[in-house]
Amino acid sequence: MFALASMFVLMLLASNPMEASRQGRPALTHSSSAAAPVVVVFETELGNIEISVDPQQAPITAANFLKYVDQGFYDGGEFHRAIRPDNEVRSDAPIQVVQARINPARASEGFPPIPLERTSITGLKHLDGTVSMARDVTPTRSGPDTATSGFFICIGDQPSLDDGGQRAPDKLGFAAFGKVVSGMDVARKIQEKPTPKDAPATKLAAKGQTLVPTVKIIRAYRKN
Repeated sequence: MFALASMFVLMLLASNPMEASRQGRPALTHSSSAAAPVVVVFETELGNIEISVDPQQAPITAANFLKYVDQGFYDGGEFHRAIRPDNEVRSDAPIQVVQARINPARASEGFPPIPLERTSITGLKHLDGTVSMARDVTPTRSGPDTATSGFFICIGDQPSLDDGGQRAPDKLGFAAFGKVVSGMDVARKIQEKPTPKDAPATKLAAKGQTLVPTVKIIRAYRKN
């Protein structure tokens, strides 16, 4: 009887979100059955990039990204930013990425920002080919829950983008939610495209990091 009672208590603790939070564990708020990865194809003017989206480990971020894909927001979008050693302005936390956004003409139609799924919870680290959400890290108005539709692809391992890393002022990192499974050569070609030193700073890029011209996304869609 004692063993059965102990087991019942353990089951309650495992299924109680508040208790899980107190113990530092992610709450079990969704089905424990594995959610299959979803492959998304981005057709760009330089070639195709295929991204495997992980709804099991990053359910909130994956669902948000797929909503933008399914409603055609990335059709007519663009890769607009490339960060490399020759144009990096953050000597304290240098990174190498290429960043994309939805069709600018549809910017006002976007969905509300989503909560940050930290890498320490999801287990998805910023490695070569990792796909992650951009968010507002402006020191005067940064916030962890500011990601909407912009995303980036890591070129090489980028640990400073993980939870606890130095890239974001709040050190909470960025929400990784997938990885490139085909087309990393295209991502590297994008990174090598011109970013004039006199390209002005914008809300989305530091001075000298904007691609001129941008690399157009023809369309994006689910492969499976």
